[in-house]
Amino acid sequence: MGKARVAIFIGPKGRGSNMLALADSLAQPDFPGELAVVISPKSDSPAALAVIERGVPLAVVDPKTAEDYGLALMEVLREHRADFLCLAGYLRLLPKPVLDAFPNRILNIHPALLPKFGGKGMYGNHVHEAVLAAGESESGCTVHFVTEHYDEGPPILQKRCPVQPDDTPETLALRVLRLEHIAFSEALRKVLEEAGFGA
Repeated sequence: MGKARVAIFIGPKGRGSNMLALADSLAQPDFPGELAVVISPKSDSPAALAVIERGVPLAVVDPKTAEDYGLALMEVLREHRADFLCLAGYLRLLPKPVLDAFPNRILNIHPALLPKFGGKGMYGNHVHEAVLAAGESESGCTVHFVTEHYDEGPPILQKRCPVQPDDTPETLALRVLRLEHIAFSEALRKVLEEAGFGA
């Protein structure tokens, strides 16, 4: 079936390290997908600037200024012929038209072992603070399908790491982030190959 075309959604802040790790994988000759476009609410965030620097197509769709955000996103996705979507640092719920157009074809990564420590407001250091406050002995990341609710879609893949006694939210975040960079690409490869795509 050839390679799937993958769109990556990023948020307004963040460095975009998960997006860049995915972009690296999608650039490999043996990967079953290729990067179609990165969609950002801003053109000047660190992540968006990294996209521009790489020469990857960047589409800016601002939910605050778009007349119909869902429609604007769908126009970009159609223009770039996207088959699958990946959310990397994108913290909003996707509009219904996008969810309906890509059933079981939208992936997100979460920096905890879902179903624990998920849901609205659970992102970034909020997650790692909660993990430490709960006295967990391990953490990790979860790649899951996206639904209309935060972090409730079926899991695709998890990776685990120990929580150290002297961990801070920052040290735990770094350990989990290293896993995220591996897990997202592995999960995307698995989903694309199961859908019949190949290099």
